[in-house]
Amino acid sequence: MLPFARITIIGLGLIGSSIARAVKSRAPSVRVTGHDANAQVREDARGMGFCDDVCDTAGASVIDADLVILCVPVGAMRKVAEDFADDLPAEAIVSDVGSSKQSVADALGAALPGAIIIPAHPVAGTEKSGPDAGFATLFEGRWCILTPPHNAPDDAVERLRIFWQSLGADVELMEAAHHDLVLAVTSHLPHLIAYTIVGTADDLEGVTQSEVIKYSAGGFRDFTRIAASDPVMWRDVFLANKDAVLEMLGRFSEDLTAMQRAIRYEKGDELEALFTRTRAIRRSILEQGQDVDEADFGRGG
Repeated sequence: MLPFARITIIGLGLIGSSIARAVKSRAPSVRVTGHDANAQVREDARGMGFCDDVCDTAGASVIDADLVILCVPVGAMRKVAEDFADDLPAEAIVSDVGSSKQSVADALGAALPGAIIIPAHPVAGTEKSGPDAGFATLFEGRWCILTPPHNAPDDAVERLRIFWQSLGADVELMEAAHHDLVLAVTSHLPHLIAYTIVGTADDLEGVTQSEVIKYSAGGFRDFTRIAASDPVMWRDVFLANKDAVLEMLGRFSEDLTAMQRAIRYEKGDELEALFTRTRAIRRSILEQGQDVDEADFGRGG
């Protein structure tokens, strides 16, 4: 049983459409209203039918909502919230799905003074985007991190926790600043590395693009999958969480320099010790059900 009767989803891409599909599959009686700034996306969403109604304006979409979830790039949060501020019911909970949390809390707090704001981050997704990319089981077995401000009502936090659990997610509460540091390591830096290495391969003068594609081994293919993620969303994430990202990037640069030195001076023991330690991280991810140990063509390349 979902703890909300009328849910509004603003932003109907992969995450927003997946939330709508998950809600309708588990609680068909819950009314889901959607809005997207893109007229074509709104039209596509109406045709797909995962919302009960799709409104042309953000204000119209929230009029009777008891939960509003913003599924838009983090850089757009304040503008979108300002668009519906005058129509938001006083008792409604406003949340989001952004990958950086302190900037979102600040943006929503500025746009919606007095509103009940509980930022959230479902750590789930694919490299695909758009309303047709969503699916109802996206959040099953994944973590959703809630970062409620200190003045958030306990009952509202509990309702949002139950909501995400009802969609199949495991829920963790965390300080916004700590979330941003953790995600800088586990998500933001890997994306930055992927974008960089794929760009490097594309820029190489001595290797043609056709050779890069033809002979791409499993590791490079994994990077290209990550680097295919939504460019606007990730542009905003890096800018919104720049302090934590820059801190982690500095640490990574130091570690990369150490590895470069180990290779240059043929310190095989150091390389083997590092590779052994990192294998243990992979085993832990599998043990906690955050990936599956299935064969992947070319992974050994």
